[in-house]
Amino acid sequence: MPAVAAYNITHRYGSVTALDDVSVTVNDGELFGFIGPDGAGKTTLFRIAATLMIPSEGRMTILGLDTVKDYRELRNHIGYMPGKFSLYNDLTVEENLNFYATIFGTTVKENYRLIEPIYKQIEPFKKRFAGRLSGGMKQKLALSCALIHKPRILILDEPTTGVDAVSRTEFWEMLAGLKSEGITIIVSTPYMDEALRCNRIALIQSGKILGIDTPQKIRDSYSQKLYAVRHAEKYKLLLALRSVLSSPDRENPAPGSMLHAPRPLPLATSAEPFGDSVHITLPPGTAPGDIISALSAAGLPGATITETTPGVEDVFLELMKREMS
Repeated sequence: MPAVAAYNITHRYGSVTALDDVSVTVNDGELFGFIGPDGAGKTTLFRIAATLMIPSEGRMTILGLDTVKDYRELRNHIGYMPGKFSLYNDLTVEENLNFYATIFGTTVKENYRLIEPIYKQIEPFKKRFAGRLSGGMKQKLALSCALIHKPRILILDEPTTGVDAVSRTEFWEMLAGLKSEGITIIVSTPYMDEALRCNRIALIQSGKILGIDTPQKIRDSYSQKLYAVRHAEKYKLLLALRSVLSSPDRENPAPGSMLHAPRPLPLATSAEPFGDSVHITLPPGTAPGDIISALSAAGLPGATITETTPGVEDVFLELMKREMS
């Protein structure tokens, strides 16, 4: 029996469909990530999982219990950390933790071992009001409060959004430690690099699941050769590559456009910025050297092009474009 199972979940806000026939299962003890941009439907799905919303259609079970019918019992087994900091700003760190422990009929002392690796980092500030904590410290306090009743399922909605890179890394290291305790964790994030830390991921966009698999298998599913093009003038490079993609008439290019170069730039099928490069794919019959020659003729000499390994974001973009076509 899966720890979490969604069956054809659809949810609407008036005329807006936030989730569209979503089905997914999460295995017991798994660290499962939902990867997608803002507005993809992650928060709605997590609120349903946390028994805070009733789906318009479909059903979800957690630990074999229905999230609607059995919500009272389920809440004893779920730890939920919403995307927005929702603890009491006018209570201290210590008071917030004691309050949440009391709600669940336990004490901080009883389950301190579980939260110790996290809480000890903010314990020196236990008398500070929660509203005066930094983003990273608020994150650790919220996670401690979500864990204080020793839940079997931990639901984390974009827990690293708005915090610094060091805190993001520390947070994922903490999740790895919690997973070793046998806690099933489902987490959402807009950061594609965080997907690599999950056992499996689901790519979600516009309320639809685009793909589910391990991060490596997701990356391996990219259907074409991918190239990274680099030049010192990255913005001009991106514009140059995209000018061909957006040109409605290659036979009659606009005056002054890149296509007036002595040798027209071969048509690339995509061009997306990634770090210090632009990732492109090429149609049959176009060689990487053709791109370099055309860029040089168009006033961008010295560009380089190398085949590169697709990342999760590359696959996400490919699946999204396929869904829209």
